[in-house]
Amino acid sequence: MTTTHVTEDTTADADPFDLAQQAARYIADATGIESHDLALVLGSGWGGAAELLGETVAELPSHDIPGFSKPAVHGHVGTLRSIKITGTTKHALVLGSRTHLYEGKGVRPVVHGVRTAAAAGCSTLILTNGCGGLDPAWAPGTPVLIRDHINLTATSPLEGATFVDLTDLYSQRLRDIAHTIDSALPEGVYAQFPGPHYETPAEVKMAGVLGADLVGMSTTLEAIAARHAGLEILGISLVTNLAAGISEQALSHEEVIEAGQAAGPRISRLLADIAKNI
Repeated sequence: MTTTHVTEDTTADADPFDLAQQAARYIADATGIESHDLALVLGSGWGGAAELLGETVAELPSHDIPGFSKPAVHGHVGTLRSIKITGTTKHALVLGSRTHLYEGKGVRPVVHGVRTAAAAGCSTLILTNGCGGLDPAWAPGTPVLIRDHINLTATSPLEGATFVDLTDLYSQRLRDIAHTIDSALPEGVYAQFPGPHYETPAEVKMAGVLGADLVGMSTTLEAIAARHAGLEILGISLVTNLAAGISEQALSHEEVIEAGQAAGPRISRLLADIAKNI
């Protein structure tokens, strides 16, 4: 019998907050921007928003920054951008390289980006993702504001006796701003499964019974770490497909990419307009 060993990230044993400070110092030195105001994590389908935010001050390969690695998912970019937001004096940190729990590197690398954003001075975080939808009325390409989440990963980014209130994790103030940009934006509850396999119809049904409207493989751990770091959080999901059992069609990553590309221009403009008004 062959035993498979998961290779841990070499930075996993470093103090995660020291590592975030190291990454923030690297970013400040490389971009010439001492402090950023807003961070965005761009999931599947959301990458085009960076082009609409404003002027790119600097673009850095993520794997050159302490604690970051190259993206493991097709459709995710491997860079970090510093952008001066049009019409403001603010700077956004756009994280295009996301580490997922299913990559087997541990929880710390999954939330390293948001901890780095906090260390870099950001007070606000926008988390985006591509996901499966449980509501048949939400066709592929529908953006949905996250009002709450269900963490089904059986883990947490918080270690030891670290107790953090998650009652209002996803900011009502930021959701209100989003509604001023598009009053028709629906809201829903996002459930994170560990992945990388897609959920079974029975698992999707279970998530619905628990109160979920959306299912995916990211976001909740990042949101918890961000709240612990003091960030105000807005979450937006892009429904790229109907979840298993909701539709008779088989699921595929290619479908996720195609739906994201089709919706890209519209959702990118929406996200850029929200970011400019925060």
